[in-house]
Amino acid sequence: MKFKRQLQTEDSVNLTPLIDVVFLLLIFFMVSTTFTKETHLTVDLPEANGEPALKNDKVMDILIAADGSYSVNGQSLINKKPETLRSALEKLSEGDNSAPLTITADAKSSHQAVVTAMDVAGQLGFIHLSITTRKPTEDGE
Repeated sequence: MKFKRQLQTEDSVNLTPLIDVVFLLLIFFMVSTTFTKETHLTVDLPEANGEPALKNDKVMDILIAADGSYSVNGQSLINKKPETLRSALEKLSEGDNSAPLTITADAKSSHQAVVTAMDVAGQLGFIHLSITTRKPTEDGE
């Protein structure tokens, strides 16, 4: 008895519909995404009990946002490097390191960003250093 050989067909997966779906999803996410650049920093201060310090005319403020970016006296710095913070403080203080320096850090900012700011201030010789906080609220938030 003679048997006929069956033709073997190659099994393959057509990737064209898959690629179409991926491109449609890519286009959907590109169109639906909004890109905004925040020009101001919002800071959520940590809490502490105590009396506020006396105000001085020449106070320098370092603001540290939640993402670790720095702002010195309201001017945002271009990056998070200590060298940039150092040059901004040197330019602003004009060599007078007896002026009070206030560090205002967001409660969610990294400890490293605060320590870096304190280290830079210490290396420049600032001795009147303070950290701002807010009083605790009644409901604990």
